[in-house]
Amino acid sequence: MKVFQSVLLLFSCQFLPTLALNCEVMSGSLKQIDAGSGSVVGVNDQNEAFVLNNNAFTKVGSSLKHFSVGPAGQLGVDAADKIFKLQGGSFVQIPGLLKQVDAGGDQIISGVNVNDEIFCLNMDANNKWPSSTFPWVLINGQLKYYSCGPYSCWGVNSADQIYILKDVTSNACSGSGFVNIPGHLSMIEVATDGSVFGVNSQGNLYQRTGVTRSNPAGTDWISMVVCPNGHKHVSFDLGFLWVVCVDGSIRRCTL
Repeated sequence: MKVFQSVLLLFSCQFLPTLALNCEVMSGSLKQIDAGSGSVVGVNDQNEAFVLNNNAFTKVGSSLKHFSVGPAGQLGVDAADKIFKLQGGSFVQIPGLLKQVDAGGDQIISGVNVNDEIFCLNMDANNKWPSSTFPWVLINGQLKYYSCGPYSCWGVNSADQIYILKDVTSNACSGSGFVNIPGHLSMIEVATDGSVFGVNSQGNLYQRTGVTRSNPAGTDWISMVVCPNGHKHVSFDLGFLWVVCVDGSIRRCTL
């Protein structure tokens, strides 16, 4: 109890009290998970890619280190940072190199490369490919992880500082400039409905409260407990919170 109280005291200036959730353990093991547009995908430590079918994670024939699904489609990057998009039932390589990609924006693609440079692709170019070129937009700043929702994008840098990019639209994915948000996270995900969740370097799980279209930055962070020994990755879609624990186990929680 003393340790728990100390953790709460440490984050009291930035985070609200902890909530415990009712969750079920899913079969399988993953290192990264993503949910969007009614689908759930992920990859394991061997860079094997999976898609949730009939309540079970089914392996697909692609090797990916990061896998994302959302309004922009199904996208992934492999160990060589090559980018792939599901097209006609098969993954097809698209131009560029990214270490992490996100499909959660309003039909825009976004991500970061090995140098933490931030890129996005507007809706028109994404939807017209392969008949069009891939004019990646370079966004000013540096982030190691980047995720977009319907009206804003969030990211964390190498120091685990948190930033939001406001005024993001399907035809202006570069937004209006980054604003720092109090707190520290090692990864962050924005859901299709704009909800924001993240995990810090200590394996603690958080949700940003008060996020709306009129107030995309929200108000506070609230701590959540899903995994008994710490959290590794998180995503949210259609009322379900999907969490990968530090041991690779997968949990589905109802919010």
